[in-house]
Amino acid sequence: MNILVINCGSSSLKFQLIDTKDESVLAKGLCERIGIDGRLVYQPSNGEKKTTEAPMPTHKQAIQMVLDALTDAEGGVIKSLDEVGAVGHRVVHGGEKFAASSLITDEMLKAVEECNDLAPLHNPANLIGINACKELMPSTPMVGVFDTAFHQTMPEDAYLYGIPYTMYEKYKVRKYGFHGTSHSYVSKKTAEFLGKDIKDMKIIVCHLGNGASICAVDGGKSVDTSMGLTPLEGLVMGTRSGDIDPAVIEFLAKKENLDLAGVMNLLNKESGVYGLSGVSSDFRDLEAAAKEGNKKAALAREVFIYRVVKYIGSYIAAMNGVDAIAFTAGLGENDAGVRKAICDHFGYMGIEIDDAQNAKRGEDTLISTEGSKVNVVVIPTNEELAIARETLALVQ
Repeated sequence: MNILVINCGSSSLKFQLIDTKDESVLAKGLCERIGIDGRLVYQPSNGEKKTTEAPMPTHKQAIQMVLDALTDAEGGVIKSLDEVGAVGHRVVHGGEKFAASSLITDEMLKAVEECNDLAPLHNPANLIGINACKELMPSTPMVGVFDTAFHQTMPEDAYLYGIPYTMYEKYKVRKYGFHGTSHSYVSKKTAEFLGKDIKDMKIIVCHLGNGASICAVDGGKSVDTSMGLTPLEGLVMGTRSGDIDPAVIEFLAKKENLDLAGVMNLLNKESGVYGLSGVSSDFRDLEAAAKEGNKKAALAREVFIYRVVKYIGSYIAAMNGVDAIAFTAGLGENDAGVRKAICDHFGYMGIEIDDAQNAKRGEDTLISTEGSKVNVVVIPTNEELAIARETLALVQ
């Protein structure tokens, strides 16, 4: 079965068409600047990447362009939309309503809409993409795959905040966690790669990119994760502050004469390594600037590494041990220096890194030495494939 995977943002849309028989990617691409002017980047597996500038006033036009590209007589990879067996949609927040992926129905969409307050920037965009697809492909089954679902196995003592319990009862204010699709995929792949049963393993997955989170996986289940009610909690990220004293919000509001929206914009979009360095949210830029003697850029990397180390250490304690640490996502997969710096803090755990293995890129790799007491691996994430697998399981 061919499954179309859609990841819809507020002004962008990523897609892949996956043949689930061999899990090959038939085509992939990106729609950018939706609602502004519009650009489609389309890459068939057997052809050249093509960029098309065209008006995309809404997501409906963007998805129509994707469908037209997939079925195009020259660059397309299928003859008609009848060859698309199902569509899998990434949905950021499912609250407590969804502990697993779900077939998309009117009732399901209503439940997702009720979670919009928990993810005001993401869920409405996800719903727009789903509704556009439903309008253009009314007879094709569709599935919602939730970023938060994998973390619904967290125990109460891990997900509750130290605020009045009535705030949880009334508004469901608690830790939810994100990147669940990636954490689920990578933890399973880690066990498979090491030839072990995930039910017997304690794994810490480090999804490190512009958005970054860490997850403690015990016996295949998420027992804690660094992101919280929103993706702002946890690690220092590209532009997000991560953990701060909540009183900082009031302090900055008074000192900078900002309203609540202004402070939240500062914490979400002007902070993290970008705010610390004053250079960039891209770690490649930070590394280059640090080599040129920029002390703030070097410090930003060090702050990020230190926060990752703290979370890994806390999860080792929470699970009473660890069998494997997995690095994934853009930074986790590609920055050998960051991986080495993080792991060097765990010499007391008997962790040793093989520098030659750590220098490899783009493949599942064991980067710890033969004598290391803990396996350390790099596992490229594949959220689109994970979404396709979840979709296939529900529509078969």
